[in-house]
Amino acid sequence: MKRKALVLMSGGLDSILAAKILKESGIKVVALCFKSCFFSDAKAKFAAKKLGVIFKSSDFSKEHLEMTKNPKHGYGSAANPCIDCHILMLKKAKEIMEKEKFDFIATGEVLGERPMSQNKKALDLIEKKSGLFGYLLRPLSARVLEKTIPEKDGIIDEGKLFDISGRSRKKQMVLAKKWKIDWYPAPSGGCLLTEKDFGKRLKELSSINPDFNEKDARLLAFGRHFWFNKIKIIVGRREDENREIKKLKQKGDVLIEMKNYSGPTTLVRDHFGKGVTKEALEKAKFFTSFYSTKAREKKDLRFKIDF
Repeated sequence: MKRKALVLMSGGLDSILAAKILKESGIKVVALCFKSCFFSDAKAKFAAKKLGVIFKSSDFSKEHLEMTKNPKHGYGSAANPCIDCHILMLKKAKEIMEKEKFDFIATGEVLGERPMSQNKKALDLIEKKSGLFGYLLRPLSARVLEKTIPEKDGIIDEGKLFDISGRSRKKQMVLAKKWKIDWYPAPSGGCLLTEKDFGKRLKELSSINPDFNEKDARLLAFGRHFWFNKIKIIVGRREDENREIKKLKQKGDVLIEMKNYSGPTTLVRDHFGKGVTKEALEKAKFFTSFYSTKAREKKDLRFKIDF
């Protein structure tokens, strides 16, 4: 019977190569991607299709959001709780592995590539806390790490695994060229939590309202953000942002647009349930007109206000 592996797939080069290595070794590969308020599964879905492997997606937004608010192992340089994020993903992947009888789980992690989450201590911690001791294979760095059960039991040919370590991606790029994988994305995160400006917004929101919800978190990715006496004002920068801001309106929010000039959509949100004040509405109307080049400093402004 053909052995099968569940591969955590972000859609980045490392996870693509991890899946390709196993596929070339005769393992049936199923790519698994988690999505949340802060990252999607679009790149992973594309990569799985290009690789010709089965794709699974799991939305763990609620659990991930709660973990993000208070990660046990702290944040990286922005608001990225990478160690706790990997542990959470692998715990949930373990449930799928056991339920669907996969032989092991694999990731694209590379020893030493990321200072916070991929040093030796962190890799060992992640394996231990996820409950996957011996069943977590890192194909790109397997030969410089302890042997896993799949290696010991001959499920995977050790000779087809690699000894990559460090921050350089040269060896990965050589492998990609060998397998004609020229469609991988540039090595730029994909997770909003790794972006410093986004991280600043998130920490600011958390300090003002520790009980913020999914819609609050998703709004952080769009528009210009202003606080006015603990009331949040978000002003769209483009038409696509205007549409997303409208979708994220919830009970108690106020949407503002101009009737007689084109311009941004503005959302006003009170985080404490006391209601949006008149002063906040006036400030939001000012921002709405100010960020429209056509309406700025005009006197005949008319607004559409949706409570």
